[in-house]
Amino acid sequence: MTPEEILARLVGFPSVVGRANGEIVAFVRDVCEVAGASVAVLPGPEGDRANLFATIGPRDVPGVVLSGHMDVVPAGEPGWSSDPFTLRREGERLYGRGTSDMKGFLAAVLAALPRLAAVKLAKPIHLAFSYDEEAGCRGAPHLIAALPSLCATPEACIVGEPSGLRAIRAHKGKAAARIGIGGRSGHSSRPDLGLNAIHAMAEVLTAAQEQADLLSKGPFDPRFAPPYSSLQVGTLRGGQALNIIPDACTAEIEARAVAGVDPLGLLQPVRAAAMALVERGFSVDWDVLSHYPALSLDEDAPLARLLEDLTGKVPLAAVSYGTEAGLYQAAGIASIICGPGDIARAHKADEYIEAGELAAAVALVEAFGERLCA
Repeated sequence: MTPEEILARLVGFPSVVGRANGEIVAFVRDVCEVAGASVAVLPGPEGDRANLFATIGPRDVPGVVLSGHMDVVPAGEPGWSSDPFTLRREGERLYGRGTSDMKGFLAAVLAALPRLAAVKLAKPIHLAFSYDEEAGCRGAPHLIAALPSLCATPEACIVGEPSGLRAIRAHKGKAAARIGIGGRSGHSSRPDLGLNAIHAMAEVLTAAQEQADLLSKGPFDPRFAPPYSSLQVGTLRGGQALNIIPDACTAEIEARAVAGVDPLGLLQPVRAAAMALVERGFSVDWDVLSHYPALSLDEDAPLARLLEDLTGKVPLAAVSYGTEAGLYQAAGIASIICGPGDIARAHKADEYIEAGELAAAVALVEAFGERLCA
């Protein structure tokens, strides 16, 4: 199959984050096996979705991971010119959900497999395709934990998030949590008999704002925009009617951390404010939704120099969004971001990748394989 045909098949699977992904996993497995790769399908604890790990070359030698995610964000935005889960070509543009983020990279890697299988690789190339990245990299930790049983510890990882095929050396880390506060309902005319969960949550929100203000004062890393860690409350839900004391309120909060700062630790002052409510009769639930560390690769790292040589582009120092690369780095694997497409096209109607970008990504993967030949 051509890269465009593979991309059409991938886009055709509505592998929306948080849903079962058996169909796209089966397709990727079949493409890999036809090319001669050894494949392991790794079910996650959710029971209805899985990671996939495939290898071309000797598994007992440290090699390189090409990492991508099979899930996409929902496609409910108004403004789609066609079915988001049917690839549509218009000139050089290939439209569809996930074309840039990041099924274009998956298609390029899969299209390059026959060439990679035909050369004699001294070091293996591993395909690590995960699920639920769009929910905070939920699948990748399970895949990374399984690596010792799948191959020799890889020496490098390239995460193919859309970057215009320009390598990116660093990104912020992230932690997200859901706070649930339970109070006691009643008629609003007798607030003394109830426990107002929204009022209690207001104290937690105040702690969140104070922490956000504190973080803006540093530490600073000029590679990022903004150059400091950040914290925000993203959602807030509570109450049934104006004359009912609200007995439940839920908020979701996230922190984004510069390199060297633990993002989960940034949420602790907010967690402490929430837990203090227990002493006043409220129930409190604190659920960590996602947590991944920052990425930071040295400018002169061999992986950065290799990507600069192959792409002809000086690596970008940093971006503020996050990827699975931080998780691979935390596992002791040098990591970098480099993939086709543009992040500015992602998560919006009429997402697209250009045919030339897809072809360039295939050529890059094949050229990378040539560097690993005996």
